[in-house]
Amino acid sequence: MTTLGLRARFSLAMLAWVTLGLLAVGLSASALFRSHVEQVFHAELEEHLVELIGLTEIDAGGRPRLARPVSDPRFGARGSGYYWQISHDDGLLLRSPSLGTASLDDRLAHSEGITHIRAPGPAGPAMVYGMTRRSTGGETLHFLVATDTRHLEGLVADFRRDLLVWLAALAAALILGAALALQLATRPLDRLGAAVAAVRAGNARRMGKPWPSEIAPLAADLDRLLDSREAMVAAARIESGNLAHGLRTSLAVLTDEAETLADQPAGATLLAECRRIARQLDWHLARARAAAGQGPVRNSSLPAALAPLLSAMTRLHQGRDIRFTANGPEASLAIDPEAFAEILSNLLDNAGKWASAEVDIDWQTSAGRVTLQVTDDGPGIQEGALERLFVPGVRLDEQVPGHGLGLAIARDLAEAAHGTLVLAPRADGRSGTTAMLTLHAGANS
Repeated sequence: MTTLGLRARFSLAMLAWVTLGLLAVGLSASALFRSHVEQVFHAELEEHLVELIGLTEIDAGGRPRLARPVSDPRFGARGSGYYWQISHDDGLLLRSPSLGTASLDDRLAHSEGITHIRAPGPAGPAMVYGMTRRSTGGETLHFLVATDTRHLEGLVADFRRDLLVWLAALAAALILGAALALQLATRPLDRLGAAVAAVRAGNARRMGKPWPSEIAPLAADLDRLLDSREAMVAAARIESGNLAHGLRTSLAVLTDEAETLADQPAGATLLAECRRIARQLDWHLARARAAAGQGPVRNSSLPAALAPLLSAMTRLHQGRDIRFTANGPEASLAIDPEAFAEILSNLLDNAGKWASAEVDIDWQTSAGRVTLQVTDDGPGIQEGALERLFVPGVRLDEQVPGHGLGLAIARDLAEAAHGTLVLAPRADGRSGTTAMLTLHAGANS
């Protein structure tokens, strides 16, 4: 039960309640109907017994006879299940045509008051009414009226069958009504989930209004949490920028001093350590930016995000005349624009350093993801060394400018946005390397 959703729990509880309720209604209604019908049978048989005694006359020979037939014609139809009988201690005197050659046990009529009992009849269990009367000759006459219980059981069975159909229809109506009520009652929860998804996707900054009174406090708390998170991210970015500025200023002074002493062993060691500190500073600041970017998602757009970067990369590599070309449809990516720009600048700069003449950027959207490829036409990299390039500080060629941090920073930022970044040889067989970045598409993509 702890893993079931609210709708499943409500549905199970509603189903159990409806089942138990209708079962109780069915059993009680059936028992009540049987009781009332049985009372009708008993009243009818008692009336027939009184009528039978009233119609009985004693002839001159001392034998009983009926002044007229009993009013209910079923006593005259053989196999009808309705019987009467008159007897005395010495044997049977009169019986209804419906009895045929069968007879009732006259011992069931054993007192002058009306008695009734369930006893075996000619065709099975029967309800038997009986009483005794003294004849003018002093003999005891036994009067019996009976009916097969199959008539009662048949009526009860028909009622139960009709009741079952009615209860099934009622259960369907109740379940349908409960399902509609559940849908209406939980609609605010669906809205809440959609609002959270919109905030996560970057399509909304807050939960919005209005909300039902039960959900309004939660929505307000989420908005306050978002406010707090944005304030923390903004403060972290400011502090990291201040830290970087302060450290870089001091580090630049130390580096200049170390360069003046580079011809001495101590100076060379100091210069190497300053450069190592600079790489570590870049690395940890990039990780801080990645962590700060894990707040509410803001979408980035292609090709809009590429325009300023391509312009900057063209100027940066203008001495080598590297051509940067981009091709792809408009797309939205679920990543912070600053983080996306950092990733792209590292990928484009790395490709520009190794390219011979051109760098191609293309992207496509499929199954809720955007795949962007940055391909250069450089000498390429052996497949065994591709993954090593993501290790901070690793450089395959020390003659190429850089600190060996760009790709590591780019992968960290991509993974912080729940994406992937891999390197691979060019797919067309030409020399060169392709950096493939895969990110979740934004809500508007």
